[in-house]
Amino acid sequence: MRDVDLFVGVGSIGNDPAWQDGGRETRCGEYWRNYSFGELSATAISRRETLERLIPRLKIADNCMLSDRLLLVQGTRRRYKTHLGSGNILMEPNDQYLCIVPDAKARAGTPQVYLPFEGDATLSIILSKAFLLADDRAIKDPVILRQLE
Repeated sequence: MRDVDLFVGVGSIGNDPAWQDGGRETRCGEYWRNYSFGELSATAISRRETLERLIPRLKIADNCMLSDRLLLVQGTRRRYKTHLGSGNILMEPNDQYLCIVPDAKARAGTPQVYLPFEGDATLSIILSKAFLLADDRAIKDPVILRQLE
């Protein structure tokens, strides 16, 4: 069942707010919002349990807090809410969507490190975004900086 859940999750338009045939502001907008910030799937519930054990051991533990569906990260500029199912981020105070796309080229050249949650790319992405956003003053990427303003 986990494989089916992963297949549906990865193949879903909910992963792409700029989907060519729909996107978040058109006919599929409600589906996108439900997928991006709605109830957690079985995989996301498992992801939350992993984060409950992992976060207290991290350097950024003081900046992080888990809610039922979200990892809340306190940065200097803003507070960020990352959905544990989709990995999508909203920024407080106005719930503005923050788009951070992992750089596949950068990851291709780095050595592979075994992680206890191997196979859950979304958990890896959530953690990398949390580390980035906890130290949001150090962000240099102009695309991300424009969204933070």
